[in-house]
Amino acid sequence: MTPSRAIVRRPSPSLDAGEVTHIARTPMDVPRAFAQHAAYLDLLTRHRLELVHAPRADEYPDGLFVEDALVVVDGMAVITRPGAPTRRGETDSIAAVVGALDLPIVQITEGTIDGGDVLAVGRHVFIGMTTRTTRPAIEQFAAFVGPLGRTVVAVDVPGCLHLKSAITALPDGSLIAVPGWIAAEPFRSAGYAVHAAGEESGGDVLCLGNTVVLPADAPRTAERIADLGFTPELIDVSELQKIEAGVTCMSVLV
Repeated sequence: MTPSRAIVRRPSPSLDAGEVTHIARTPMDVPRAFAQHAAYLDLLTRHRLELVHAPRADEYPDGLFVEDALVVVDGMAVITRPGAPTRRGETDSIAAVVGALDLPIVQITEGTIDGGDVLAVGRHVFIGMTTRTTRPAIEQFAAFVGPLGRTVVAVDVPGCLHLKSAITALPDGSLIAVPGWIAAEPFRSAGYAVHAAGEESGGDVLCLGNTVVLPADAPRTAERIADLGFTPELIDVSELQKIEAGVTCMSVLV
């Protein structure tokens, strides 16, 4: 089913205090980051997605990364349990928004899991084992989605924050990945073609129909995506990248 809505959240004024794990912290131009986030919302709207705004959560610098608090698989909403203790409270307001959308809801209570570690493609759900996501949560997630006909595959992610920092799906169900950040073999063994991204930021892309949204600093990846027959659309998220943002983590498509 084609998504028609995007759950989003406006950034916190303390955005520059967000969690940083795999990169060095650098000064952020917060007003510019707000403008980049606004442009991201405009992009979603231009692609005919209705924006569903989660309540402001200014006490959570990472609150705009709604993907980490919520995963939607085959119409079922999975409320996560984020790996960073400072982010655990983000899920309460997300759960309230999902309840208003009349989706069936389940919640992770074992271990921890960030939605950025969850990649649903084909009949599989690949889940990254990272500093944020643990085996007990993966097992509970598998119990939730197994009755939907989904097979969960746990994947080691040694090189970056989240699985979807390293690999995401293209419109045809093939994958785009950052070489060296993730091993392609688990995905190829499951039957998926894996294409190499041209930049480290090129592994995280957002598919809106045949359009593939990716960061402005991934032009070589954009060329490869065009060669595959899709329409790349570059967006500047350079200030947001200073707290390890990608283009998938700031929305949940429903």
